[in-house]
Amino acid sequence: MTDLQSIKSRFGIIGNFPALNRALEKAVQVAPTDISVLVIGESGVGKEFIPKIIHSESRRKHQPYIVVNCGAIPEGTIDSELFGHEKGAFTGATATRKGYFEVADGGTIFLDEVGELPLQTQVRLLRVLESGEFMKVGSSQIQKTNVRIVAATNVNMLKAINDGRFREDLFYRLNTVQIDIPALRERRGDIHLLFRKFAIDFAEKYRMPELKLSDDAVNYLEKYPFPGNVRQLRNLVEQMTVVEQNREINSVKLAEYIPLNANLPAVIHKNAPASGSEFNSEREIMYKILFDMRNDLNDLKSLTSELIKNRGNSDFSIQEKSLINRVFTPEPPVQNPNSLLYFENGAQHNLNNPTVISNEEYDDVEDIEIEEEKPETLSLQNNEKELIIKALEKHKGRRNKAADELGISQRTLYRKIKQYNLEE
Repeated sequence: MTDLQSIKSRFGIIGNFPALNRALEKAVQVAPTDISVLVIGESGVGKEFIPKIIHSESRRKHQPYIVVNCGAIPEGTIDSELFGHEKGAFTGATATRKGYFEVADGGTIFLDEVGELPLQTQVRLLRVLESGEFMKVGSSQIQKTNVRIVAATNVNMLKAINDGRFREDLFYRLNTVQIDIPALRERRGDIHLLFRKFAIDFAEKYRMPELKLSDDAVNYLEKYPFPGNVRQLRNLVEQMTVVEQNREINSVKLAEYIPLNANLPAVIHKNAPASGSEFNSEREIMYKILFDMRNDLNDLKSLTSELIKNRGNSDFSIQEKSLINRVFTPEPPVQNPNSLLYFENGAQHNLNNPTVISNEEYDDVEDIEIEEEKPETLSLQNNEKELIIKALEKHKGRRNKAADELGISQRTLYRKIKQYNLEE
């Protein structure tokens, strides 16, 4: 068997991470066979090296090796690219054309980003994998091909199958052997080695002195998550080689290029549950927003009442008194504009007379609601009524339980029941 170190040297692969070594070993082991291989890994991890290794170590190494980026070919032309077409098969088909599967007969085809293939093309590809047969676009003649297929993707294939974007039978045909390539953030011990390799390459390419990292820069680099993986690190080294005058790079200089606390674009995995998935409908989301707004309003009222108390008997303008009365008074505005009332802890306060006036009618600050100042829309009233009905049905008419479920006081619930004529 070919020595692993010689494989790394021949293809310029840097690193000794166990998962990386295992991936290379599997590639060498399956190379002499003709079984299909699926390479899994994030974008930028270097998946393209695996099919090269498999082809070079196989009996097909002297036959064609073709790379096809499935995500870069328009859906309307990908069948023609892969399987060829007959003259006149579609507008612009002025001559018969061979496809990749015909050109690569006896060799290897690497289907990069195979998860982006259209469903119609997936059917054609499945037939090639099962029987080695295909037909050109616009032809009824069956042709045979002897091609080794290696595919790669950064898509969660099981999620794509569940979503109906990828055929399950094709997945299992391609995934006879799966090779997983680890992300760069998992190979922290290899990051400095890769930096040195890229620094030497770009120093030679641009005829400039080689970049060197200080100890603190190495530590900084190994803490960075590298969402773009090896591709991002390579681009970073190339940029710094050209731009930086000082060839000794410290952590401060690195932070200018890759700040650890930067607001990077979030990578959302397609198999991850969506944020807020606990809500089953837009209506429930709307209710949640309304309740959150009410809580925020209550917090604002509490803060305002503290500010009012801190000012004590100091003078308020008529405009200030009017505003405070509108916010804190659930009843019609007071007749005397010079009086100032507010409610706290179930009691009514008058700043012109600091005596606390007990008032059972205002036993809950949460009873003061915006809709008394600004009428609800018809849509909101219907939704509120429907929500109250559901809560009462759920708790079999027990109003205290329903009020807790709705997040309101029992007094408010009783008032709403009377308002909407829901009394049995």
